Amino acid sequence: MKTALITGITGQDGSYLAELLLEKGYIVHGIKRRSSLFNTDRIDHIYQDPHYPNQRLKLHYGDLTDSMNLTKIIKDCQPDEIYNLGAMSHVKVSFDTPEYVANVDGLGTLRILESVRLLGLENKTKIYQASTSELYGGMLENKNKKGFYDENSPFYPRSPYGVAKIYGFWITKNYREAYNIFACNGILFNHESPRRGETFVTRKITRATAKIALGLQDKMYLGNLDAKRDWGHAKDYVRMMWMILQAKKAEDWVIATGITTTVRDFVKMTFLHLGIEISFRGKGIKEKGYISKCNNNQYQLPIGKQILSVDPTYFRPTEVDFLVGDPTKAKNKLGWIPEYNLEMLVDDMMRSDLKLMEKNSFLKKGGYNTTNYYE
Repeated sequence: MKTALITGITGQDGSYLAELLLEKGYIVHGIKRRSSLFNTDRIDHIYQDPHYPNQRLKLHYGDLTDSMNLTKIIKDCQPDEIYNLGAMSHVKVSFDTPEYVANVDGLGTLRILESVRLLGLENKTKIYQASTSELYGGMLENKNKKGFYDENSPFYPRSPYGVAKIYGFWITKNYREAYNIFACNGILFNHESPRRGETFVTRKITRATAKIALGLQDKMYLGNLDAKRDWGHAKDYVRMMWMILQAKKAEDWVIATGITTTVRDFVKMTFLHLGIEISFRGKGIKEKGYISKCNNNQYQLPIGKQILSVDPTYFRPTEVDFLVGDPTKAKNKLGWIPEYNLEMLVDDMMRSDLKLMEKNSFLKKGGYNTTNYYE
C-alpha cells in the first residue's frame, strides 16, 4: 500500500487528489494550516473520525514556511509520493503580498526538496511540484509553431506569483539533476470546478450568475473581459498529477486542454446554462453586459437589464491576456485524455452554485435550521 503526502489538501486540487488516491488504495496524509475557523469543507466527506479503525486519511498541521515542521511530517509519514499543491495562488493578490508569496510558493518548494534530501529519501520519495501557466506570462512570441505554450516555450512571468513559481520550477529541476530525486513539474493551465475558491474569476462568475438569476444579486463586476484562458476541469488535472508520478522517468509536463476562451464568453456560457442570452455594449472599462433574451420561465429577468460592469480595480498591474497550452506530450507519452470539455465544466459549476444559492436563499427566508438541513 502506497503512502502519499499532499500539501494544500484542503484546496480544490488537494481535495480531488485525495479522493483519487484513496480510491486507488493509498494511505493519504495531508497538511493543513492552523486556523481559528474550520477550513476542511472540501474534504469533510472523506475525512472520518481519526479514531476510526483503518482510517487512511490523516491530517497534520503545518505550513510551507516552516522547514522544521515539514521535515518532521515527512520523516513521520515516509511518503512514497509528495504532491506539493500548497500555495498562495491568487495572482491579483500576489501583487499585494509579494514577500509572502515568494516565501510560500518559492522557498516552500525548496523546503520540501531539501527535507527529502536530508532525510535520505531520494530513492524512495517521488515529488510532484504544482507549477503554473503563469510562468509564460502570455508573451505571444514565446508560443510554439502551433500557437501554443509547451514544455520548451520560454518563460516570462508577469506577477509575483509567477516569479515565485518559476523559482519552484527551477529548484525542482535542479534537485532532480543534482541529487537524482524523482521530482517533476506539472505546468498546469487554468483548471476549475465547483470547489474553486470564491474569489477566482470562474467561480465568481458562476456564483454571481446564480445569484442574479435567483434575484439575490443585481449585477457582477469583473476586470479584463478580453483575457483568454485555457480552462479545464480540476478532476482531469489531478488525474494527470498522479500519472506523472507513475511514469518511468521524471520529467516536466504541460497540463492543458489546448482551447482558449475569453472571460466574456465564459460569462455568456454561464447564463446560457440557464437559457438566458447576454449581449455586451461599450469598450474597455465602459463595457457592460445586458440581458438580451430569456428562454427559461424559471428565471424571468427583464430584457435590457444590466447584469455586468467592468471594475478597473480587478485589473492586474501587468496583464496576461492570452494563455493556451499544448498537452501533446501528456497525451502521447502518458495517454492522458481530458474527460471534461468546457461546456461540461460550466454545467458542473452552474448546477452546483444554483443548488448552493437556492439553499442559502431558502435558509434566509426561514427554512430549515442550518444545523438540521442537509443536501
